[in-house]
Amino acid sequence: MKSVRIIALKQDRKRLLEHLQDSALVEVASSEKAEEGFERLDTSAQLRQFERNIELTESALKILSEVAPEKKGMLDSFRGRREIDPDEIGRIASDSAHIIGICTEIQQLQKTRADCAAETVRIRTAIAQLEPWKKLDIPLNTGDTESVAVLIGSLPKLYDEIALSEAIAQEAPELIFDYEILSASGSMTCIVLYAPKKQKTMASAALRSLGFSQPLNPTHRTPRERCERYEAQSRELSERIEKAKEELASYAEYRGAICDTQDYFTLRAEKYKVLASLDQTKNVFVLNGFIPEEDCPKLEKLCERIPSSVIEYEDAPDDAPVKLKNNRFAEPAQSIVNMYSSPSKEDIDPTPLLAFFFYFFFGMMFSDAGYGLLLIIGTIAAQKIFKPDRRMRNNLKLFEYCGIATVFWGLIFGSIFGDAPAMFYKLFTGNEITMKELLPWPILDTQKDALKIMIMSIAFGLIHILVGMGCKFWVCFKNKRYGEAFFDTGLWMLMLIGFAVLAAGMAMGGILSKIGIAIVIFCAVGLILTQGRTKKGIVGKAVGGLASLYDITSYMSDLLSYSRLLALGLTTGVMAQVFNMLSTLLGTGVAGIIFMIVIFIVGHLITIALNALGSYVHTMRLQYVEMFSKFYEGGGKAFEPFSLNSKYFKTKNSNDN
Repeated sequence: MKSVRIIALKQDRKRLLEHLQDSALVEVASSEKAEEGFERLDTSAQLRQFERNIELTESALKILSEVAPEKKGMLDSFRGRREIDPDEIGRIASDSAHIIGICTEIQQLQKTRADCAAETVRIRTAIAQLEPWKKLDIPLNTGDTESVAVLIGSLPKLYDEIALSEAIAQEAPELIFDYEILSASGSMTCIVLYAPKKQKTMASAALRSLGFSQPLNPTHRTPRERCERYEAQSRELSERIEKAKEELASYAEYRGAICDTQDYFTLRAEKYKVLASLDQTKNVFVLNGFIPEEDCPKLEKLCERIPSSVIEYEDAPDDAPVKLKNNRFAEPAQSIVNMYSSPSKEDIDPTPLLAFFFYFFFGMMFSDAGYGLLLIIGTIAAQKIFKPDRRMRNNLKLFEYCGIATVFWGLIFGSIFGDAPAMFYKLFTGNEITMKELLPWPILDTQKDALKIMIMSIAFGLIHILVGMGCKFWVCFKNKRYGEAFFDTGLWMLMLIGFAVLAAGMAMGGILSKIGIAIVIFCAVGLILTQGRTKKGIVGKAVGGLASLYDITSYMSDLLSYSRLLALGLTTGVMAQVFNMLSTLLGTGVAGIIFMIVIFIVGHLITIALNALGSYVHTMRLQYVEMFSKFYEGGGKAFEPFSLNSKYFKTKNSNDN
């Protein structure tokens, strides 16, 4: 990685930035303050406007997705961005004001829907409150006549006619009254009470003692009239909501234009962020950034189009961003590395090693040639049909290579859709046969040869760990940390090899056991003598050296983790065989054949889904926990060039990262 400084005349600024954005070669660096003699352009107002427009388009697209969902297939997520001619961006720019106006109308229509829906809820609540009063044929705010007091309200208790009469009489024995119970349900009784006007005070006091309360918002209309009026308003609101929804649906034809407009303002925002980071004078501007060393000739060729531009290079600082570059075999695994962390300046790029072991272990865990073949065919077909962007293409390539490894291990384990060939042979011939007899090459049965596969898994795990430790040795040696390389890493590597030799000797006999013991003792002594070298005093050094031997338990635990290679491979094979057995339960009649096809397809789809996910997760765990922990520091910053970072379209010949 190189630090780059581009100096050019201010009149060429727009053209240069457009070329840089198209090429995606440079990550623009920004310091907090401009260099002495320079100033910065304040683009905050424009950025806020662009961000508002982006939010407006996002909101409009969300509303359209709710009202008129876009018809998409399950596999459309593989499809790449729409490719356009660079000149089409000018057309999108000229239409942007019109499209933003449409987005505003979409938001206003949605607000109308929301307001009408809220008003409908309010009306429904009001109707529910009037429901107990529907039998009342006079307005709720009916006043007294010349001689009769009218009291309309509710009591917080369930009464029948006898109970209510007794309750009122008990509170006011001298009161002369008549009443009507309008409704009684739950814990509320709605009534209208009539009493002589001269006894109104007595009647009110009696009712208050029973918890009497008048209805809310009484009007001069009867409850039934008010309900009918509310119902009419509710119907009108429903019509307005439906009309607004229809109008919103009519804007679905602008969905593509809204997507393009969102991308356009995203690109504008990115450009104005860069503008704000440039050091400028009245006539000159300076752009500072980072560029991969191999891309420097491309930048120089690009800047030839800007005669006033001057390029200066320097060695990048330690905190410079990191761009991973690998061959076609390893590149798909870069996403796995970046999910963990980009490498720091002192790290080596672990992608090639991770790629090999990732494909290898995934295949061993998925371990079925039929499933691997489906994975290969599916990923290749998706790449050909959907023409995905580079990131999705790399993900598909990752699983394509995993599929190749799965076919390899499936043939070794003799698993082709489980034992499907042997099962079909027995079903239609009546003769027993095993996959070992059917296939013309020697195979390992994950059930009968489980111990062999376990030993093989541990051996692969040892190699995996030693490779990680070897990377640590190389990093320390390269940085002249020789003690750390030889004593802290080299001795442990040699000890693990010694244990492997000892294990081989115990299994095979001969002199290997003695060689293994000698290596282990030599390394143990070396660790005791060197691991406490940073401690103070002889006792501290001795204790530190002895305590370091406890780390052997950690290495043994790491090695046992690789037993999951056997466990996942065994799970895949057993599940496949179980579904094969279930599919043959009804024999070879017409119903049996139909049943067999359905169970076979559904069962193997379930097996593929579960075990592909398990293989992916556990393979990543073996990389991150068992291997990366031995050497990889991470913490680097991924290279993020100034580019056409759009979501829906890309220009022809652009970098489609």
